[in-house]
Amino acid sequence: MEKNFVRVAVVTPKVHIGNVTKNVEEIEKYYLEYQNRADLIVTPELSLTGYTCADLFENRRLIENALQGLLHLAALTEEADGKRAALVVGLPIEKNGELFNCAACLNNGEVVAVIPKTYLPNYGEFYEKRWFTGGRQTSEAWMLKPGVMTVFGNNVIIKLQGHTGSVSLGIEICEDAWAPVSPGRLLALNGAELILNLSASNEIIGKEQFRRNLAAGISSGCICGYVYASAGMYESTSDLVFSGHNLMYENGKLLAEMKPFEEGVLVRDFHLTKIRHDRLANKSFADCKHAFSDWVCQTVTCHKTLMEKPEILARIPMTPFVPSVNKLERCLSIFRMQVAGLQRRIEATGSSHVVVGVSGGLDSTLALLVSAQAVRNLGRSPETLIGITMPGFGTTGRTKNNSTALMRILGCDAREISIVEAVRQHFADIGQDENEHDVTYENCQARERTQILMDVANKENGFVVGTGDLSELALGWCTYNGDHMSMYGVNTSIPKTLVRTLVDEIGHYMDEHGFSGIREVIEDIIETPVSPELLPPNADGTIAQKTEDTVGSYILHDFFLYYTLRYGMSPEEVLKLCLNAVRQNEEYQFREDEIRKWQNVFYTRFFRQQFKRNCMPDGVKVGTVSVSPRGDLRLPSEVEFEDFLL
Repeated sequence: MEKNFVRVAVVTPKVHIGNVTKNVEEIEKYYLEYQNRADLIVTPELSLTGYTCADLFENRRLIENALQGLLHLAALTEEADGKRAALVVGLPIEKNGELFNCAACLNNGEVVAVIPKTYLPNYGEFYEKRWFTGGRQTSEAWMLKPGVMTVFGNNVIIKLQGHTGSVSLGIEICEDAWAPVSPGRLLALNGAELILNLSASNEIIGKEQFRRNLAAGISSGCICGYVYASAGMYESTSDLVFSGHNLMYENGKLLAEMKPFEEGVLVRDFHLTKIRHDRLANKSFADCKHAFSDWVCQTVTCHKTLMEKPEILARIPMTPFVPSVNKLERCLSIFRMQVAGLQRRIEATGSSHVVVGVSGGLDSTLALLVSAQAVRNLGRSPETLIGITMPGFGTTGRTKNNSTALMRILGCDAREISIVEAVRQHFADIGQDENEHDVTYENCQARERTQILMDVANKENGFVVGTGDLSELALGWCTYNGDHMSMYGVNTSIPKTLVRTLVDEIGHYMDEHGFSGIREVIEDIIETPVSPELLPPNADGTIAQKTEDTVGSYILHDFFLYYTLRYGMSPEEVLKLCLNAVRQNEEYQFREDEIRKWQNVFYTRFFRQQFKRNCMPDGVKVGTVSVSPRGDLRLPSEVEFEDFLL
């Protein structure tokens, strides 16, 4: 697990403007506290002197003190096994009669590299060209002082490498990120996985959100981790106020934030597997390298043992498909995509009716809600939506009543067609004992229901809307040429955990927008155990056949599915990630042996059932994970998957 994560601490020390001695003491204090608690510690721009020194930058004492302070901090990082954190600080550096605003990376007692700021702001409140020279595209070995060699240049990639893994760093400084073609972007294209920005960004109205957007955009476009370390309030002087707004982004998503004027240290783990996977998958990223082929980077490799991380300092949701914020807004967005896809298919086929099998379960409820809204959007009578409930040997009064109540509220053409006698005749035809509750007993019912839906659709000039969801398709938990088949699937990229949330949020929304009373029905549907209801109920009429007793928790399976398909993670990494997620989310009580068991079930079913997905119907894609053979997932049906089992 350690090799796939790098732990970064962002520190905004109390700055003593112009007093290098005190600034070094402040940084040293934080370094000693976090040297074994992070792989890398990052401080703001010109952290050894303060950013607002102005003409003091031309003073020999300040420049010399900064260099001595740098060497003192470098010595702190020395350790034989390379386990202490690497440290990045900001300071002015004199070279060949010019002064540069620099970042220096310190590791294992060495000044690994010195990175000059490329673009110097010289507008508004900024006057950097008064003191500094901008860095040029170059990298060279350079004697920092007699006996101290380093590499100087703005196109340097620093690779921290040890037996536990490696990470490649690129460094830019404040204004560099605001330039149209930033050094950080070019460093990312050349292999830097984390971009560090040492900044002294003063605070004005609106800049806080702009800063977030900027960091998120670079992290997203460059498929990288982005660390923004900003000067704090003790940098404030004269007309300027600084806030210590520190940010961490990973592939465009906010990982952690120290909001303006808050105090503290940000410590988080960047997941290198996610960065590396998305770069491999996104061919435009590789293609862009050729557009800037004249920007040649030098990679400096230094020994650094990445720390062991039994606990991951990053939020790992147990339900990665389910939105954690703005839940209704996200659910409405998904719902509208489902409706739009179905609406287009209705118009394209020239169908006058839509047919949905309504079981009283979550999947068919969502499909019915989507269908009702599509019909409504087209300005058609709600009765052009035909809902059919088809009670069989396992149907309970609870699900049947919820089905009819739901259809009544939506105003659709509600029909009830029992499958019992037709299935019994079929049993007789094929010699199946009705008391033998095997797979044939179950699948005969599923296929009879599909036949009814298809034939009613033919009779009414309509087509069948599929109800099966992404989780069922991933596990192959559908009857081939039974509920596996439809003319269009509205749930095919909606996993089970998200179906529940969508039904809840959309049901409540519709209750307040024209479908009064639907909320109560939907709340009972949500509380009903997930079941195909193909086996006879208990003596008290309750559901006997519970899907998760057979295949395992959908919470676990959706977790496995997300990290296996979205990021191509190995089974071992998925397991360790899941264990960390369970530790972070106390409401989920899964044991390690239990997780291993169901993870093996997941891989076995997932690979064995590819043949079903290879001929699945069209269905709307709403997220980054899909199993459609026409889009996201192309797999042979005969994968030998034993190496995936734990």
